[in-house]
Amino acid sequence: MIQGSIVALVTPMDERGAVDKDSLKKLVSFHIRQGTDALVAVGTTGESATLDVEEHCDVIKAIVGYADGKIPIIAGTGANSTTEAVNLTRRAQAAGADACLIVTPYYNKPTQQGLYLHYQAINDAVDIPQILYNVPGRTACDMLPETVGRLSQLKNIVGVKEATGDLSRVAQIRNLSGAGFAIYTGDDASSREFCLLGGNGTITVTGNVAPRLVHDMIHAAMAGDGETALAIDRKLQALHKALFIQSNPIPVKWAVSEMGLIGKGIRLPLTWLTEDYFATVRDAMRLAGVI
Repeated sequence: MIQGSIVALVTPMDERGAVDKDSLKKLVSFHIRQGTDALVAVGTTGESATLDVEEHCDVIKAIVGYADGKIPIIAGTGANSTTEAVNLTRRAQAAGADACLIVTPYYNKPTQQGLYLHYQAINDAVDIPQILYNVPGRTACDMLPETVGRLSQLKNIVGVKEATGDLSRVAQIRNLSGAGFAIYTGDDASSREFCLLGGNGTITVTGNVAPRLVHDMIHAAMAGDGETALAIDRKLQALHKALFIQSNPIPVKWAVSEMGLIGKGIRLPLTWLTEDYFATVRDAMRLAGVI
């Protein structure tokens, strides 16, 4: 089981929106040095919605190559088409990914049975560890704990990223899925509490900017050391908030650019961070000690 601080990696781009492979390589090396436990390649924070299929698969392959076995790579392969999700998952497996993170179909609003059948089809088609991803605030689709419990019985489904911010779901999902099923949070602001309650880690946006602090905080919480986890999290709380002051990944790409790790590129319909928010994000970065 992959546990701990799993960074949902931004996809570096130049000012024209083209993928910047040199910066991507630099980012992977940065996270290996900082102790990040795993990386998500081309998740939703990685702008999967605006990379075409070939770019999507090329970035996954590049990240796997840059990591060179030093850190697990989880490929984002979700789609609102089951056929497309199967294709992306197959190609991620061929590229050498260690697992796949598969967001619930967005916009379609499937029923719980539709969600079950969607994930069952991917499970049956591709023999690679698969992590469910529930983020109803972005998809308009809430995968209920009972559905997660059913899916946890399938061979290749090994965990869930639960990004509702509802801490009661840790115990609900655990009771329905069993001890060997990984439960990750996708909500940075409550990640400390989530892991103190028995979560297996975080798939984090904040970890792009403060990877060592997030790693240390999450591992303290997973070990039951609430005092240490709280002390570290106090340095991160302003950053957790500031990185969502506009739609993700707008603020986090600006912050990583401020750190000199990537250029100032993002793809429409997303735009660069509004200047009115520069000071807010910069102040939060200072509180975390990253600038």
